[in-house]
Amino acid sequence: MTDIFEYLAARPYPGRGILIGTSPDGSPLCAYFIMGRSANSRNRVFEKTGDGIRTRAFDEAKMEDPSLIIYHPVRRLGRTLVVTNGDQTDTIRDYLESGGSVYDALASREFEPDAPNYTPRISGVVFPGGDFLLSILRADGAEAPACERFYFTYPPRTGTGRFISTYEGFGGPLPSFSGEPPAFAVPGLEAEPLAERLWACLDADNRVSLYVAAGAREILINKNKER
Repeated sequence: MTDIFEYLAARPYPGRGILIGTSPDGSPLCAYFIMGRSANSRNRVFEKTGDGIRTRAFDEAKMEDPSLIIYHPVRRLGRTLVVTNGDQTDTIRDYLESGGSVYDALASREFEPDAPNYTPRISGVVFPGGDFLLSILRADGAEAPACERFYFTYPPRTGTGRFISTYEGFGGPLPSFSGEPPAFAVPGLEAEPLAERLWACLDADNRVSLYVAAGAREILINKNKER
């Protein structure tokens, strides 16, 4: 089973990542982080909202194009938690709220239009009872790319989780995540020390913000507030 700390430390640029699992004490775990290479991507912080979190420009005067970087990464709908790397969070929430499914919601979306990278849209949904889904919508690599859609569903397993990210490292274009989300052992840590360890594993030059929900606690870490 993957050591999530070693896995992240060995990857200087996974882009944006979602971790979902069950702690050794049986409580749910969810984490989401963003990294950035451009000044626009790095000019962000996470902040809490009434039903989750949103991204916000740290310095509004330096904000350029907000279209793909300002969104709600986490929204809660009753006992269901939705976490994604873009505004498909709202798409999934809206479909579920109206009686639709996650599959219906994501069938209406595709990868981001940021050629040549065509950043994948990654999504996670934790359902009441602990079952969860991870998904990636990615370009197929053709000159005029079509959208490949992958869905992975898992039952809750005490002390185990899964991880998915947008990228697998640097490159031109950036290589998309591929394969099944690796399983990792969920450490028996409280929310704050877990967040601190995950943050320490993310590349210091590229990390931007981290969200961790473990048990009843939610922790936010923002690089811009380190200064």
